[in-house]
Amino acid sequence: MLEAFLTFINQQKLDIAGKSTLLTVSGGMDSVVLAHLFHRAGFSAGIAHCNFGLRGEESEGDELFVRNLAASYGFPFFVKKLAAKDYAHAQGISTQMAARDLRYDWFEEIRSTNHYETIATAHHAGDSFETVILNLVRGTGLAGLHGIAVQNNKLIRPLLFASRDEIRQYVSDYQLAWREDSSNASHYYKRNLVRHEVIPVLKKINPSLETTFKTTSQRLKSAEVLLEGFLQTWQKEAVKKVGEDLYISIEVLAAAPEPAYRLWFILQHSGFSYHQAEEIYKSAKGLSGKIFHSASHSVLKDREVFILTKKKRDSPEGNLVIEAYEGLYQHGSIVLNVKKQTWSTDSQLEVNANRAYFDSERLIFPLTVRNWQTGDRFCPLGMKGKRKKVSDLLIDLKLNINQKQKVKVLLNGNGDILWIIGFRTDDRYKIEDLTKTVVIVSKAVIGD
Repeated sequence: MLEAFLTFINQQKLDIAGKSTLLTVSGGMDSVVLAHLFHRAGFSAGIAHCNFGLRGEESEGDELFVRNLAASYGFPFFVKKLAAKDYAHAQGISTQMAARDLRYDWFEEIRSTNHYETIATAHHAGDSFETVILNLVRGTGLAGLHGIAVQNNKLIRPLLFASRDEIRQYVSDYQLAWREDSSNASHYYKRNLVRHEVIPVLKKINPSLETTFKTTSQRLKSAEVLLEGFLQTWQKEAVKKVGEDLYISIEVLAAAPEPAYRLWFILQHSGFSYHQAEEIYKSAKGLSGKIFHSASHSVLKDREVFILTKKKRDSPEGNLVIEAYEGLYQHGSIVLNVKKQTWSTDSQLEVNANRAYFDSERLIFPLTVRNWQTGDRFCPLGMKGKRKKVSDLLIDLKLNINQKQKVKVLLNGNGDILWIIGFRTDDRYKIEDLTKTVVIVSKAVIGD
């Protein structure tokens, strides 16, 4: 088995030789074999053990066993008692999930602090197949059908080549001592139910089940890599980045086979499920304005595109007060540069949507910047006193909902709107022949 272990490490290009690895050892049969193989191979390693105290004296016995095991191999030993039940209660999750989160956070802390290259767990081929069965029951895509990954960033699983029977035979051959976790016999955990009830039935149909799964897993992984490469190339045609948002062409989606799957491929890393992607695509022929949400993003159905936007986590911005004729002022991502200068009919006026000019004598300080509101009205430049709703202007400009939410207005001290910032100024405060001094307000956006 040592030869197979070294061959697997070489084939998978795991960064072990000549570097130090942190081994996660519970004291169970699988992790004991992992530690023994590292010791026989002469690899540098340390051992980390979590004591959750969930089984009383049994947990304390596990800790002592692993401590002695590390000492016998000359490996540094790290141990920590973690309150999984308390954490689970505080987070509203299962004790099993809490234990997983706590131990992996601690493993990474030990790895980085003590300069270990990687963290190795003792997952084997049987664990990987059980994961696939569980994924099938819950519902999954290609990624859930090829089992546990050999490497995920700094986490490696160098025993995935071995079956449970091979590990059991190795323990017998070398007469290795190990600790049995009494909870492994309980059907309370879904994985144990699959292990003890489902897999034995499947093995009656195919005694070489784990070997067959390895081959199938490799083929599925290859298919996933090919599909991902194809979709990444196609995505360049369907997606356009506008600022921080992604614009996804409905026309390009509709022209391609399996459009809902393609849409999910684009949205999956933004927290959207495949079911949500189906619902979003169904809205393609509907009216504009419908919004779908994940925890971190939103998708707006606009006229000819789906717009993916990252949600802002900051609290709503308060109003910004501009107290003087000159200075830099920031409101959210917008920075306004305010300055005053003399003016004559010979002065040059730069036409720019991000620059506004006002007759200084008509301004009443302090000025205010705020988000536009329903019911806001102003007199657009050139309309000679005719009033218009800001909402109507934004419709005329064909702004989508996300863009409308970012629009801000500059108010005079009397409450009149001076400028729909970046779009249109008010006719009542424009520069005229008798203007002597002007206030120039220039807009910039952080990140541009």
